[in-house]
Amino acid sequence: MAIRKKEFYRNLVRLALPITLQSLMLASVAAADALMLGKVEQNEMTAVSQATQIQFIQNMFLTAIAAAGSVLGAQYWGKGDRRTLEDIFHMILRFCGIVSILFFAACECAPGLLMRVFTHDEPLIAIGSAYLRIAGWSYLLTGISQCYLAMMKITDHAKPGAFISACAVLLNICLNAVLIFGLLGAPRMQARGAALATTISRVVELVLCIAVSFGASYLRPVPSRFGKLSKLLRADFSKQCLPLLGGSLCWGVGFTAYTAIMGHMGSDAAAANSVAAVIRDLICCMCNGIGTAAGIIVGNELGAGRLARGKAYGVKLKNISYGIGFLSTFLVLAVTPLTVHMVVLTERAQGYLTGMMVIMSVYMIGRCVNTVTINGVLDGGGDTLFDLYSLIVCMWGIAIPLALLGAFVLHWPPLAVYACTCLDEVGKIPWVMLRFRKYKWVQDLTR
Repeated sequence: MAIRKKEFYRNLVRLALPITLQSLMLASVAAADALMLGKVEQNEMTAVSQATQIQFIQNMFLTAIAAAGSVLGAQYWGKGDRRTLEDIFHMILRFCGIVSILFFAACECAPGLLMRVFTHDEPLIAIGSAYLRIAGWSYLLTGISQCYLAMMKITDHAKPGAFISACAVLLNICLNAVLIFGLLGAPRMQARGAALATTISRVVELVLCIAVSFGASYLRPVPSRFGKLSKLLRADFSKQCLPLLGGSLCWGVGFTAYTAIMGHMGSDAAAANSVAAVIRDLICCMCNGIGTAAGIIVGNELGAGRLARGKAYGVKLKNISYGIGFLSTFLVLAVTPLTVHMVVLTERAQGYLTGMMVIMSVYMIGRCVNTVTINGVLDGGGDTLFDLYSLIVCMWGIAIPLALLGAFVLHWPPLAVYACTCLDEVGKIPWVMLRFRKYKWVQDLTR
């Protein structure tokens, strides 16, 4: 089926641009933390980078729950069923709230134990534990605001959602500067300042989400409806959420394992990996935005019963993902010289960082193609199990065992181990394309 190119690109830009900017703003917080703390001391930067892996794992749970809500929600929104979409909103609020409470409790009760997962260096453990005790309060609020923002994206309110995130991020960065360096008469708190800045900005983000939701066209929770959810809808939600949660945890814990492996290869390798991760997350914002938009666009068409158009849109988006991948490769190589000299690193750590950036430039092709195709198109049509299968085989069956073997048995140099951690995304592209062409994702999930 021929697509209406003008309409397609208008919808893609309308959705992807604010979501990309929102993703970029969120990634900018980590970049600001790394750059500002990197100007203070290498250990401060490294400890915070490792401590934030706890929030990264929490986000895997929150992302899976919100994504399942978005998969179903986009199709019901395309169908015009607002009542069911409101039920989905109540469902994800309940689950995300439970997750947020659990992670908050872990950060407050056992921060040192959490840090020991990532490093055996006592100074890093002490800095990271102090960070988690303060930042843990922000983890309590994150789940609620992410539910609001997810619903805004699929109900044609992507721009207000991006504005809220931008306000929170800008506040976070400004408070980072004030509290890390002790500007404007504030105490010089370093890593603890970064944690306090994050917590304050999350409070503001949630307040803005609640305030905006009072608009007539927005979804907002009704306490009396939390316990009145259809069994069929819960079953449909579980069918989408469980594979997404499994895939999200496989991916998130896998990336955390990569960080832990590099963290045990010495402080120089850990510091270089921390900076490389920040750059990776910044450049991945583009494919993240297009991937999220792809899921909404495809889901809207399939939910409305326009299966042929949804399929054609999916093919077009898959093709676009390759262009995004090669553009991202170029961006990584272009920013490498500037990145290496922007933070205070030892000479050895600078060498590691240069090598990691070159390896990452190849990795970006696979990351972009897979994000748009799997997390966008396939998930948009409800084919959520494939992501879990591919991660179990490629990440947990190949990349992680090889990295562990290289790091702790064969004692390979850090760059060789880092290359092992980048194998999974590039290696599974052929498998992803085979799955895509089976078109199992072309289905209407609504009742």
